[in-house]
Amino acid sequence: MGFWAALEEIYGETRQQRCWMHKTMNILNCFPTSAQLKAKQSLHAIWQAETKADAEVAFELFITTDEPKYPKATLGLHKEREERMAFYDFPAAHWQSIRTSNPIESSFPTISQRTIRSKGCLSRDGMLYMMFKLGQRAAKNWRRLRGFDYLAKLVIGIRFKDGIEVTEINQAAA
Repeated sequence: MGFWAALEEIYGETRQQRCWMHKTMNILNCFPTSAQLKAKQSLHAIWQAETKADAEVAFELFITTDEPKYPKATLGLHKEREERMAFYDFPAAHWQSIRTSNPIESSFPTISQRTIRSKGCLSRDGMLYMMFKLGQRAAKNWRRLRGFDYLAKLVIGIRFKDGIEVTEINQAAA
């Protein structure tokens, strides 16, 4: 949690996107096994919606349907609503990469496994070097960000709505 506080302190205007995979798993833990499949489909309907408006409708449906029976499951979803929907304000090509932190976390087990086994063998600098080299090795298997050519547009402040670049014509029509 210190990461988010530091990010907000240094880059206050930075948007946050919370991981849908982890939230889905946490929410499903609040449901009985018999109801998990239906709940999972309802959650997927939210973050796989084509537009933010469709996602909002699916979100409200999930809350209305499941809050009376499973209030603990919907509580966290209410609190982080804006952070869960932030990806709709970015290029659609980036959605798969920013909706979840699983690609980042998938490299941690290799590093974790090696550091646990080497606990007393290395100095601090040696451990950092080993972690760096393991991370560098894991990076060879990473896929390139889809739509990386959109990054320049994001940096200069071009806005996106529902994954599509907003132009003056689009704004007038909306």
